[in-house]
Amino acid sequence: MSTAIPVLTLRRGKEESLLRFHPWVFSGAIATDTSGLEEGATVKIAAADGSLLGIGHYQIGSIAVRLLAMGREAASLAETGFDESFYINRLAEAFRLRQSLGLIRPDNNAYRLVHGEGDFLPGLIVDIYGDTAVVQAHSVGMHYARNIIADALTSLPELAIANVYYKSETTLPFKAQLDPVNDYILGSYSGNEALENGLRFHIDWLRGQKTGFFVDQRDNRSLLERFARGRRVLNMFCYTGGFSVYAMRGEAKKVVSVDSSAKAIALTDANVGLNFPGDTRHEAVAVDAFRYLADMEQDAFDLIILDPPAFAKHRGAIRNALRGYQRLNAAAMEKIAPGSILFTFSCSQAITREQFRLAVFSAAAQTGRRVRILHQLTQPADHPVNIYHPEGEYLKGLILYVE
Repeated sequence: MSTAIPVLTLRRGKEESLLRFHPWVFSGAIATDTSGLEEGATVKIAAADGSLLGIGHYQIGSIAVRLLAMGREAASLAETGFDESFYINRLAEAFRLRQSLGLIRPDNNAYRLVHGEGDFLPGLIVDIYGDTAVVQAHSVGMHYARNIIADALTSLPELAIANVYYKSETTLPFKAQLDPVNDYILGSYSGNEALENGLRFHIDWLRGQKTGFFVDQRDNRSLLERFARGRRVLNMFCYTGGFSVYAMRGEAKKVVSVDSSAKAIALTDANVGLNFPGDTRHEAVAVDAFRYLADMEQDAFDLIILDPPAFAKHRGAIRNALRGYQRLNAAAMEKIAPGSILFTFSCSQAITREQFRLAVFSAAAQTGRRVRILHQLTQPADHPVNIYHPEGEYLKGLILYVE
């Protein structure tokens, strides 16, 4: 006999955002006492008049409930909750989208399968690297569902997943005191090499950042390849060297990869070696980015990539982050050769596209260089944005021509 799913009733008038299909319920909107509710529990959300609005995972904090289903679908799940068949259906839908985008090919087996709210699975990230799925939970509910999700991933034959690695030690709310352990839920280590657009990469999902590789820059790396021919390329905050490898294939004259992490530099060297063994065009340097920019010679590079980690991980850090983006871009613009290309990015979700563009504009004005925008960049199609959840758009970038 199944346990009844608790109902949380909203304060009168607080259902408006849900009627516009936004998938978050904030704690201040809830009238029901939640003091005895277990974090991560499946709950139903009802309007003040008792009508069902959605069903999702409860969590202590400002965002109290992340809705996984709304409307008619919520009504059908109101008795059963989220079993394996629910996750199988969601994952199959996500896979069909990636398949229709042409991402699953003999020369490409690295892609994002689940992008949280963008795939109607708030709190869940799944990246695919060959036959391994790397799962990240950003909510307690998804943490508790991790084994069901792993079973669902391996039950879909079209996915051909043999291994499921769970990597959520740094992504779950620390107040939940879950003590998650990064480890294989199913399968085991079977190699860490993946293909992206015909290029080979070592993916360090065991110790690396995020799920081991920034698949969100795939399209932007391809665009960089088209600009690289004959240019001297500087890849700042290189991490695993993705932009560097694409620049090499794009026939760059010279490529220098910079990161403060010696581990990242070793991985960059390994990835360049996988694709261009013995190629002397590439050099990797472990040093602070701002120090490197300050010390490098004037006009030494005519294509620079600025892809720093998130400068603002919450709204309270926005002002300092914008100063950081301005300072970084000004340092690059001051040193870049005339007639150069600058790829510059922000992956801070708290920073809007307009704020980032203003910071880059301020950097250009500070240096007095003539600067034109050639492209405005964002995340790729396997990181979709739910149209009712604009917060899902986090990556923004510009390609600039600096005279």
